[in-house]
Amino acid sequence: MLKLTPAERSSLRAEAHALSPVVIIGEAGLTPGVLKEIDASLDSHGLIKVRVFGDDREARVAIYDTICEKLDTAPVQHIGKLLVVYRPKKDAVKERSETRGRGMREVTIVKPSPSGTKRPSVTKVMVKGNERVTQGGSIKRAKPRQASPKKSSLGR
Repeated sequence: MLKLTPAERSSLRAEAHALSPVVIIGEAGLTPGVLKEIDASLDSHGLIKVRVFGDDREARVAIYDTICEKLDTAPVQHIGKLLVVYRPKKDAVKERSETRGRGMREVTIVKPSPSGTKRPSVTKVMVKGNERVTQGGSIKRAKPRQASPKKSSLGR
C-alpha cells in the first residue's frame, strides 16, 4: 500500500472532486472482475473514484482496504459510498507500429523558371503522410479517397 503525505492527499482530493465514478461495485461485492477493472482504470487514469452500493459501512471500509492492499494503491478519500484511490501511472513506452503512415514531413520543391533564364524557385512545404509531391511540384493525395457506396448509387 502506498503512503501519501497530507499535502499530496489534499491535492489529490481537490483533483478528484471533478471526477465521476469510473467503477461501480454492486451487490456481488469485490469480485475478481471488478478488481481487474479497477486495476485497468488505475493504469489509464491514475486517480479514480469508485462507487460502492450497499448500506453497511464496515463492508465499504473492508472493500476500500482490500483494494488498497491487493492493487498497491494509496487511499485518498472515503466519503459515504464514494472511494477515491490513487496509483501513479506506469510510463508505457509507445512503439511506432509499421502499419501506420508517416506524419508530417518537410519537402523542398524546386521549380524551374518559366523562361529558363532565371533562377529556379525553391519552396519548402509541409506534406502530410498520405500526400505526395508530383514531378511538376504540386501536392496530391497518395491514395484516392474511398468512395461511399451510398453516394455513388445516388450518382454523385
